[in-house]
Amino acid sequence: MITPLEHLSRNGRLDTFFIDGQWLEPRGSAKGVVVNPATEETVAHFALGNGEDVDAAVSAARRAFATWSRTTPEYRAALLDRLQTLLEARSELFAQCLSLEMGAAIGYARSAQVPLAIAHVTVARDVLETFPFVRQRGRTAVAHEPIGVCALITPWNWPLYQITAKVSPALAAGCTVVLKPSELSPLDALLFAETIEEAGFPNGVFNLVNGDGPCVGSALASHPDVDMISITGSTRAGVAVAQAAAPTVKRVAQELGGKSPNVILPDADLDRAVSMGIAAAFRNLGQSCSAPTRMIVPRAMLSEIESIARRAADEITVGDPLSKASTHGAIANRAQFDRIQTMIGVGIAEGATLVTGGEGRPAGLNAGFYVKPTIFSEVRTDMRIAQEEIFGPVLCLIPYDTVEEAIAIANHTVYGLGAHVQGKNIDVVKDVASRIRCGQVHLNYPAWDPHAPFGGFKQSGNGREFGIEGMLEYLEVKSILGYF
Repeated sequence: MITPLEHLSRNGRLDTFFIDGQWLEPRGSAKGVVVNPATEETVAHFALGNGEDVDAAVSAARRAFATWSRTTPEYRAALLDRLQTLLEARSELFAQCLSLEMGAAIGYARSAQVPLAIAHVTVARDVLETFPFVRQRGRTAVAHEPIGVCALITPWNWPLYQITAKVSPALAAGCTVVLKPSELSPLDALLFAETIEEAGFPNGVFNLVNGDGPCVGSALASHPDVDMISITGSTRAGVAVAQAAAPTVKRVAQELGGKSPNVILPDADLDRAVSMGIAAAFRNLGQSCSAPTRMIVPRAMLSEIESIARRAADEITVGDPLSKASTHGAIANRAQFDRIQTMIGVGIAEGATLVTGGEGRPAGLNAGFYVKPTIFSEVRTDMRIAQEEIFGPVLCLIPYDTVEEAIAIANHTVYGLGAHVQGKNIDVVKDVASRIRCGQVHLNYPAWDPHAPFGGFKQSGNGREFGIEGMLEYLEVKSILGYF
């Protein structure tokens, strides 16, 4: 099978952007590099855009909006259906790409990164097919209309997943888009743009400009012809985008950082609650904004919970992303690897008890951005490791004496993205969930629901993605009096 790099190189994609239905050379000469996290070797160079490239992409999207916004929902749904089919046909190419550019274990790329991304296309199509764009309220029509040109900024940790989570509902709503993927994981976005092209979307409806935040991201956020910007990234990046967008009063949707709690109630099945909690926290090597990396546990059961947590961590195999034996691959980039190592050192210096893991690479791995799955116990909620987003496989066990204290600990953070609650008494579980200030709560590890709205409270952002609420972000409300 042809590799992603061979495919992109053969078609000249690494040196071009997709603008107005064409693969165009950039206006500048800046280049970015793709580093294989498993080997630390540079495997590709690609074009980085500038303000002129942004102007061209936004102009194309603005021209296309006049026609695209007037198309029928049925027409847009048919194109999304075609896009889904093509993504499924290329799923292995995408999986290999994600493993290469962000270090995901190939099994995880195949079972999660790619199929969950495709699910967002399915959901957008399904929502579009039944969404009432005009509702009657007395003699008034309440209409939902596309907001306009949308700039979409996506991160490196779930690259394809976040692209489809934004692009799909935006196109379903009738908006046109300019996508800026992370400069640390640009390859899957180029493959996605090819798929959009093959699906037959009209010229200018979807545009792609690779680049970094200070140049391309800022240009999109401040651009007067961009009506909305949606960003998934760090809280710092979200603040910068909001500040740049403020003078043009455009809509800003932000899905930002998190420090999600997992409250283990005293009646929980500890083996299940703790072992599945470790799996959830370390999924994607903890590189998820909603990863439940604060496990809040009954103090009287702490010793038993430590033992279960250690056993669960020991079952994780960190190694070559392309090896079937590896359950977890490499951290996505050098900066994040260094950040995780620093914060593990902080936890040790703060006096937390190291249950397993620690600084350095796992045994036998002398190169690559590999991290030991690390668990700290006896963590106080005022410690840095309990407050700061580490974005890696580092879990804090925080003991509590009463359920009221557990809820207070869960809410003692500037973030409010996700949370988990485990317990046998479902009424108590529901009550605790209702008192945690966050945008999404999981009770007793339910199946993932791509229709469940996702987004944050507090410094985890604003706005929602997924399902009906995800499409509503890209719509304006117009009331037409005397319509009926």
